[in-house]
Amino acid sequence: MSIDPSSTKEASRGERVIIGVMIACAFIGLGGGWWAAGVKPLGLPPDRPRQLADFALTDRSGRAVTRADLTNQFLVVNFVFTSCSVSCQQVNHHMAEIQRLTAAQLDVRLVSLTVDPRTDTPSVLAEYGRKFGADTNRWLLLTGGKPALYAVIESSFLPRSDAPEWSVMPGNFVHAERIAVVDRAGTVRAFFDGMSSRTPREIVELIHRLRTERAKP
Repeated sequence: MSIDPSSTKEASRGERVIIGVMIACAFIGLGGGWWAAGVKPLGLPPDRPRQLADFALTDRSGRAVTRADLTNQFLVVNFVFTSCSVSCQQVNHHMAEIQRLTAAQLDVRLVSLTVDPRTDTPSVLAEYGRKFGADTNRWLLLTGGKPALYAVIESSFLPRSDAPEWSVMPGNFVHAERIAVVDRAGTVRAFFDGMSSRTPREIVELIHRLRTERAKP
């Protein structure tokens, strides 16, 4: 029994059309799923579930600050060392912009944790804060003993590198240029690129979403 070549070509063409339609439908289905899932996520999730640990540190004013002082507030957290040049300056300019954008939001506090406490004494941090217009009531710059500081940074926010000390930065924390957002329950919700000009507004948008999330029954 012979097979007509033209019918074989037609069948192949028909199969290709069917496959093409199936692929198109798959993409449409995926797109619909993304839309149905809600708005685009903001920031990067933490490497593992992270909760703000208990701590007792010292603000640039010399006053003691504990975890309890930050209860039921949204926190925007970054990591500093005042001898850092370009990158830290950029991150803190973005922190200053976040401070401006959240000026009327009394449940938002900014927190900067030094990774170089030997150099970054309260008086040094006070001068550093003035460079960025840091409000003493809304933007805390915290220092303390190295073991206490490193414990809270490592447990709550950033992993540490195995590279030799000071090869990356004091403490060898990974991704220390990032800015973290902590919700009112003390859960670290996302990290943002502290060098990106988009970050201040994205952080404000995330806080808005979290505030709305909490308001839902």
